[in-house]
Amino acid sequence: MTTLLTRRMLLRCALGAAALPFGPAMGAPANANASDAASRIALVIGNGAYRAAPLKNPPGDATAVAASLRNLGYDVTLRQNTRLTELIESLREFSMRASKASVRMLFYAGHGVQVKGRNYLVPIDADPKSEEDIQRQSADVGEFVDRLSAIRTGTNIVVLDACRVNPFAGGVIVGPDGRRLKFRGATPGGLATLDAPVGTLVAFSTAPNGVALDGANSEHSVYARHLLANLPTPGLQIEQLFKRVRIGVAEDTGRAQVPWESSSLTADFCFKPDDKGRCG
Repeated sequence: MTTLLTRRMLLRCALGAAALPFGPAMGAPANANASDAASRIALVIGNGAYRAAPLKNPPGDATAVAASLRNLGYDVTLRQNTRLTELIESLREFSMRASKASVRMLFYAGHGVQVKGRNYLVPIDADPKSEEDIQRQSADVGEFVDRLSAIRTGTNIVVLDACRVNPFAGGVIVGPDGRRLKFRGATPGGLATLDAPVGTLVAFSTAPNGVALDGANSEHSVYARHLLANLPTPGLQIEQLFKRVRIGVAEDTGRAQVPWESSSLTADFCFKPDDKGRCG
């Protein structure tokens, strides 16, 4: 069985760490939105078909976000219900293209968990029996952010609607055959804090250690719905966009869910400039 150390080394290689002489990241220039579409890329992932704890909204959320970004001129790669190999390969391919793009965005909807202070995106075929299994069978968000932020120019945007439930927090998981299995370890709810490196904004659908709502009785999760409503607003700077999302989600959930961002952006950015090509 692959050891945890080997697993992490393989992931780093998959994300291109060994191939590029990375250095400190810098913020995107103020006119990044005026670049051609090929310089604005997005990877959009929606995982919902989990065996033990399926989610209703992520595939539809991802499809809608991908369509919105395409309408805004982004070159979008959409992945639905990814298994581990596809999840890792999608992140690898995206990171290989990243150095040539001025704007790089990841949107992920699905299960996400924290283990020992690190955040992991969970593929649909994950079958962990312990916290160590989660680390081996999932993708480390922090490592992916590090790879993007090491590129010297451009803007990185990572949006994680990934705290809907923690299927492993209760210490018992239900296997695909209905058997109840003891899970070794008790992972906290939600995701851990993640400091955004320079040139990067990381947006979470709820506060650290909090749980987001899946929106089982609606077309989209409450977070995705407000994100979709604000993405096409002309001239809306990204910080104000996520502030509007936070206000809307907090109001809709009676403050049970309050989105949170970590940002170290050093330049103005908006998804859609106004009619004069400006942000703000």
